[in-house]
Amino acid sequence: MATFLGQLEIVRGVILLYFALVLIQLIDMMHSTILHNLSPEQISSMFQELKKDISALKVQIEKPKTDGYLTRQEVADMLKCDLSTVHNWTKAGILIAYGIGNRVYYKLSDIEAVMLPINKRRKSQ
Repeated sequence: MATFLGQLEIVRGVILLYFALVLIQLIDMMHSTILHNLSPEQISSMFQELKKDISALKVQIEKPKTDGYLTRQEVADMLKCDLSTVHNWTKAGILIAYGIGNRVYYKLSDIEAVMLPINKRRKSQ
């Protein structure tokens, strides 16, 4: 989870840099005859296209991985609990663990499926 957040920050930085470069290009264009030949509608269209591109990148970046695998430590960090709690929940059958060799992983979708609103949990018990 921590690496995902780090990657998210890097991508946000790249988007801001991209936006800054486009603005610099537009400012440079303002001093040339190219911009003088563009109508306000054309400039507005350019900004709308840029806005669509940034929105598409934002959706792609913020889309959570539904079938990703997490380590025990990442699960503990995500749920803000201790590793022993993750272990106890696994032994109790609350969390489903997957393994390769000595490594233990959890599906993000399994963890999200276990998380229920408190009211629903009380009604089902």
